[in-house]
Amino acid sequence: MRRVVLLGLVLWSQTAAADSNDLVLSRLGTRITDANGNLTGVVGDSVMFRSLASQLGVVLAPHLLTPADSIGFSGFQMTVDYSTTTIDSTAPYWRALQSGAPPDAMRTVGFFARKGMWFPIPSFEVGAGAVHLVDSRTWTGQLYAKVSLHEGYHDLPLPSLSARGAVSRMMNQRELDLTAASLDIAVSKHLGIGGTWRLDPFAGWNLLMIVPRSEVIDPTPNVDALQPGNEMDSLNNFVFKDQATIYRQRLFVGMKLQYYVFQLTLEAQFALAGSSIDDRAGTSDACQPMSTTADCDAKDTAKAQRTLSMSAGFDF
Repeated sequence: MRRVVLLGLVLWSQTAAADSNDLVLSRLGTRITDANGNLTGVVGDSVMFRSLASQLGVVLAPHLLTPADSIGFSGFQMTVDYSTTTIDSTAPYWRALQSGAPPDAMRTVGFFARKGMWFPIPSFEVGAGAVHLVDSRTWTGQLYAKVSLHEGYHDLPLPSLSARGAVSRMMNQRELDLTAASLDIAVSKHLGIGGTWRLDPFAGWNLLMIVPRSEVIDPTPNVDALQPGNEMDSLNNFVFKDQATIYRQRLFVGMKLQYYVFQLTLEAQFALAGSSIDDRAGTSDACQPMSTTADCDAKDTAKAQRTLSMSAGFDF
């Protein structure tokens, strides 16, 4: 019995250490060798790094999934969220996934709590939660605050209006430090159904700001630099140059259906293709594939992405 338990723990630890959607950023480096084929250095491909961070940032971006109306200063909400976001699986930078075979979409599962606050106005709410990238060790912590600028006129043909700011911070990926902040404007309209059901269709626009930072990357993880004869191996370690903030825009539509304290929210998002450029000082040269220098301007080449989300929970 003890052997079975130990075997199970070993298998579990191996799976947890290398899930298919974990990152191996050394695959995005250009290897430089001498005349004898010996590795002398690695240069990170800034274009691939920027585009990968752009698409992954959309996958892990702060969740929306709420209409413009606040939940009220005494309100409290708990939800479980599920999202699936498309990625450009044919793009070469997705070879950085542990599996080496990227899917067409990535899935996330999240848990959130939201609370209305009288501070400084009644139409203010805050929320916090955690989101897990399925088939990986990646989690994000997320926070947001929303101000409903106009709400409550349910008997008039006037929509509610809100502004919201949020942040998402990636955890558990040792090679990439990723932060995504967002600002959005949303409108919604409350509709009563049979005096029992509540329907709130909503739509809006979101500006997403993604900040990627590279940790030290070991391109030869199977070589022990502490072993005699391998002392110079650590000189091959590299980092990707810090990138300027990546900007993406998202459009979203959805609806929230509520019966008593039970609620279900469905949402569709469309993230426009990336176009921002990391303008490196002192050069105007665009980064090229397999470039041997990181002193070049890297443009975000991420294609447009679509996200379908669902949230279920309780409003008290």
